[in-house]
Amino acid sequence: MKFFIDTANLEQIKEAQALGILDGVTTNPSLMAKEGINGEENVKKHYQAICEIVDGDVSAEVIATDFEGMIKEGEALAALHDQIVVKIPMIKDGVKALKYFSSKGIKTNCTLVFSAGQALLAAKAGATYVSPFIGRLDDISTDGLNLISEIRHIYDNYGFETEILAASVRHTMHVIDCAKIGADVMTGPLSSIEGLLKHPLTDIGLEKFLADHKKNQ
Repeated sequence: MKFFIDTANLEQIKEAQALGILDGVTTNPSLMAKEGINGEENVKKHYQAICEIVDGDVSAEVIATDFEGMIKEGEALAALHDQIVVKIPMIKDGVKALKYFSSKGIKTNCTLVFSAGQALLAAKAGATYVSPFIGRLDDISTDGLNLISEIRHIYDNYGFETEILAASVRHTMHVIDCAKIGADVMTGPLSSIEGLLKHPLTDIGLEKFLADHKKNQ
């Protein structure tokens, strides 16, 4: 399973990259605003800065919701760097845009997916990634992980190459559960990745090893 970090914070991206396990980055307008990145040119420069840190795909989201607007924005984003993946919303014109970009060889990430039917449409349109938002489903008492299972089953039935990118991952157990189910990618905060490091028996064992070593000095 690929590990993406969901942030626009360059320091967090550098920290995840330094672990040696980072495969890519996802961002959105809200994450950009959180880092104080405003204005079209500043946003573009920030995407380029992210691409210089990581080796893998970097999802950059369009703001437009009409077909022509998404095409214009998406082509401009894709031209910034060959690692850019154009992030398209799951709406009618978005599906059309996915098909257009697929025909042009431009990678896409279909975002805001909340049903298996939406994921099926995205795959049919040739999306590179599909992003079901499991955390947001959990927030409304719906099983987000079950959606991952449904999409995995459908994609495996028909051999779709679209990768399932589990988005809105909130914590470490989400990461583990997505790996069990067969998500191709997870994207979440740095804390959800670093949480995989933690186990009390590791801490206890290391403390004992160090104490025993000290006795032998």
